[in-house]
This record gives sequence, structure tokens and C-alpha cells, in this order.
Amino acid sequence: MSLDHIHISIGKQQLTGFSAGLAVCCYPISSALNGPGEQNGSGCTPRGAHRVRARIGEGQPLGAVYRGRRPTGEVWTPSLAAANPERDWILTRILWLCGNQPGFNRGGAVDSQRRYIYLHGTGDDQPMGVPLSHGCIRLRNKDMLELFERTPVGCTVQIDAD
Repeated sequence: MSLDHIHISIGKQQLTGFSAGLAVCCYPISSALNGPGEQNGSGCTPRGAHRVRARIGEGQPLGAVYRGRRPTGEVWTPSLAAANPERDWILTRILWLCGNQPGFNRGGAVDSQRRYIYLHGTGDDQPMGVPLSHGCIRLRNKDMLELFERTPVGCTVQIDAD
């Protein structure tokens, strides 16, 4: 069942997917360590109305590693993570968000798309339900794969602080 809306609660650290007004999936997430906020360079998760601008990673393996929205050819493992502790792991799939509210999360110094705000997979060693990202929404790789398969380009995404 294809999603037509995604709601993300920063307070509950939860993503809920909707189809025709009914909640059809729910996943724990990890949003920004720095909390909610829209400013470029803040390391915060932007709030408000967004949409999925692009779906990236179709056909890549579970745990595929991305840099600059391109697969590196690596697949995440605990040993790869241990050898590269400085990396911010963007794994499995990417749903790239675009803000829908000019002056709040679109345009200028508050543009979610130019801030490279994604929904993406993360390392299995990273906790969910705890804000730890640099602004993006992190999900377990298996959850990200399921979400990606259900989410079309243009799907609306509402991110709320509560």
C-alpha cells in the first residue's frame, strides 16, 4: 500500500505513514541531537510541511553506504564503522526532503533541500528513540527499506516538534 503522507514526531521520536487517512506503518526514528530548527548550519531537524523530492538507492543492498547521494560500493558492517568512527553513516536508501513553506523551510538560509535533509538508514549500532543525527531523520535499515518501497516522490511529510 503506497503512502500519501508521513508524519514525524520529534518529541515521540516516531514516524507514522498514512494511506488514505489511515495509519499503515510506524517506525522509531532518531532526529537531530541539536533539536528542531530550520537554519542552515544549525544541525537541527527542520519542522513543518515538506514533500519527498527524490528517492535514491533503488536496487542497492541493505546497508549500502552513500556519500553525496551516491553509493560508495561499501556495505555497512560493525568493523567498517569501527574503522571509520568519524563518518556520519547514510545507509540503505534516501528520501530527500524539500520544504513546502517559503521563508520557514524553503528558500534562503532555511531551505531543507539545500540543507540535504533526508530520511535514511543508519548503522545497526545506533539507537532509535534518541535524538543523535546531524539534522536528518535516521531509521533502522530494515525500516528504511520498507518505508522507501511504500513512498512515492511527492509524498507529503509533516515534521512536528511534539
